[in-house]
Amino acid sequence: MTPEVIAAAFAAQAVHCANLESPFMARLCTLLATRDWPAGRIRDRIFAWPGNPSHRADAVPLRLCGALHALRLQGDPALMLTYPPHEVSDDDLWQAVGAALTDHAGAIDRFIDSPPQTNEVRRAGGLIAAAHWLHARHPLPFRLTELGASGGLNLMFDYFALALPGRTLNPAEPVLALQPDWTGAVPPYTPPKIVDRMGVDLNPLDPADPHDALRLQAYLWADQPHRLDLTRAAMTVATAPVIRADAIDGLTPRLIHVPGQLHLIYHTIAWQYFPADRQAQGRARIEEAGAVATPDTPLAWLGMEADGTDAPGAALTLRLWPGDVTVQLARMDFHGRWIDWIVTD
Repeated sequence: MTPEVIAAAFAAQAVHCANLESPFMARLCTLLATRDWPAGRIRDRIFAWPGNPSHRADAVPLRLCGALHALRLQGDPALMLTYPPHEVSDDDLWQAVGAALTDHAGAIDRFIDSPPQTNEVRRAGGLIAAAHWLHARHPLPFRLTELGASGGLNLMFDYFALALPGRTLNPAEPVLALQPDWTGAVPPYTPPKIVDRMGVDLNPLDPADPHDALRLQAYLWADQPHRLDLTRAAMTVATAPVIRADAIDGLTPRLIHVPGQLHLIYHTIAWQYFPADRQAQGRARIEEAGAVATPDTPLAWLGMEADGTDAPGAALTLRLWPGDVTVQLARMDFHGRWIDWIVTD
C-alpha cells in the first residue's frame, strides 16, 4: 500500500466528516492525511494495509479515529486536553495524536482489527416511522430481525420517541427523543407491539460489557456529544439478543413464518457491506419466504442503504409480502439528521 493511497483514504474521510457536521473529525483526518506519522507499529501496519483502506471498504480512517477516541474516553491526558471541547492548534493536536500512536500502539493495534460499528441511534427515526406506517396496514404483533445489529441499540426503537411536525410517535416513557428535520407527510400514530426481537452480527457488542460499551461510544465523534448522549440512553434498554453469525445464516432459521405475526427484517447501512454472494443468497431466501407469506404471516424487508444515485442521503425502502410490493418510504441522512418522507398514503 503506497502512502498516497493511505493519504487519499484519510482525505476522503475528512470530506465525509465535514459533510456530516464534524469539523473536528475533518480536521483530524486531514492531519492524518498530510502529516508525517511517527515511526512504529501503527504506522507500519496502516501503511502496509492489505486491503482497500477507504470508507467504501475497510474504513481504516474510522478504525484509527475510533481507537484514538477510545483512548480519550478512557482518560488519556494529552488527548483529553486537545480533543473537544478544547480548542488547540493543529501542531498541539498532532503532537498528542503522535504520542498516542506510539505510547498506546498495542491498544490501537487491537482496536483496529475490527471494522467500525457505529450503531447510529438517530437512524432509528426511519425505523420508527416505517414501523408505524407498516402497522397501519398490518395490525399484527411484530417480530424483529436486524442484520448487522452491532450492539442491538436500534432493535429497541419502540423505546424511542420520534418528534414530527404536529405529532410525536412515542411510547409511554421514552428513554430518548429523536428530532430529525422532517419534510413530507407524517405517518399515522399506530405503534406496533413487539413480541420478539433478535439481531445478527459477525462481531456483536454487548452494551452491558464495559469493553464493548466503550467501543460503541468510541466510533461516535468527539465534537458531537449529543450523539454520545443518545447512545448512552439507548444502552440503558439494550436487552435484545444479538447472536454472533453471518447475517444470512443467522436470518435463515427465523424465516419460518409464525401465525399471527408480522416478521420485519431490517438493516441500516449494513447490507451494502455484505459480500455479493451473501447478498444474492440472502435475497433469494427472503424472496422464497415471501412467496409463501399470507395475510396472517406477512413478511416485511426494510433497508436504509446507499443506493448509488445522485440523490442525497440513503434510501429507506420497504419490500412487503404477500404481493411482493416495493415502496420507497423516504430518503434520509446517513446519520438520521433529516428525513424526507416520500410515501403519501
